Amino acid sequence: MNWQVYIILCSDGSLYTGITTDVARRFAQHRAGTGARYFRGHSPLRLVYLEPGHDRRSASRREAQIKRLAPDAKRRLIDSPDNRLKGPPRDT
Repeated sequence: MNWQVYIILCSDGSLYTGITTDVARRFAQHRAGTGARYFRGHSPLRLVYLEPGHDRRSASRREAQIKRLAPDAKRRLIDSPDNRLKGPPRDT
């Protein structure tokens, strides 16, 4: 399977990092309140980062690596060439 690492910008300015095989489905789950518990207190606004091409193991490792970054480092990652979103950040 093609696993993807993603970052979602929340209404309070926080950044949530996760992994999935279907980012549109997962974002819809987060919006509906059936995804991660984190979104019970933070409303997801839009997908701001996408990194495809992982297997389950490498996606989990990359997710953990990104979660350890400071917020300013995460924002630099969002602006980096590693971000596979095309154009401005978008709602999914």
